[in-house]
Amino acid sequence: MSSDPIPAGDSPFRSERTARDEAPQFVLPLVVRIEKAAPPARTDALETAARAVLTVLSDERSLGDGEWAQAMRDWQDARIRKVVRRARGAEWRRAEALPGITVTGKSAEVRVFPPVPLDGWPKDLARLQVSGTDLDDPEPPVDADLTAPVLWLNPDLGMSAGKTMAQAGHGAQLAWWELSDEERAAWRDEGFPLAVRTADPARWRELTTSGLPLVRDAGFTEIAPGSCTVVADHPALRG
Repeated sequence: MSSDPIPAGDSPFRSERTARDEAPQFVLPLVVRIEKAAPPARTDALETAARAVLTVLSDERSLGDGEWAQAMRDWQDARIRKVVRRARGAEWRRAEALPGITVTGKSAEVRVFPPVPLDGWPKDLARLQVSGTDLDDPEPPVDADLTAPVLWLNPDLGMSAGKTMAQAGHGAQLAWWELSDEERAAWRDEGFPLAVRTADPARWRELTTSGLPLVRDAGFTEIAPGSCTVVADHPALRG
């Protein structure tokens, strides 16, 4: 389960150019199932995407000499890019036929795949749409259980559901890197419980100065480079 922590000065989530930009660039594909008649709830999709990222990070195929391990190392040596696309019907069935892991929430299904070169997507994933992942919550999400990890979203940013799913995945990954092997194993064995919630402005100001892992987006899509998007509030990381 062990992987080396990322030094603070070498974060892949920085807007300025770093040595990570010189490495070959990879992307972690995630596909969310959005059927016309029964789209998933937004918050459930965000949480399921975050759990999908944690699931692939901890999968035995991603570790050591596993079949995905080299791709995972190459991806984590460069910028940490995640792209969320949507699929339904036959598109989803074709995506499910490719090597990957499907993670299911209350209403959401998200399939995560081993990293691929930025310009080397499998054709059945490359043809899927990125846009159109706008989702809603039928009812407001309940207050988060603060005894479990919470990925707090910046209340001042308006992002599509797909973009927010990727950001939630970034936050989960930063928390994962900060945990000890024992803490990772405990989280995994519990099924990666977590919540994704939008912080109120006062809490957000506190969170961004708390020392908890903070995602600063590189600004490839939708929002300005350097924007703070997510704080990963894992109980084991609280001061």
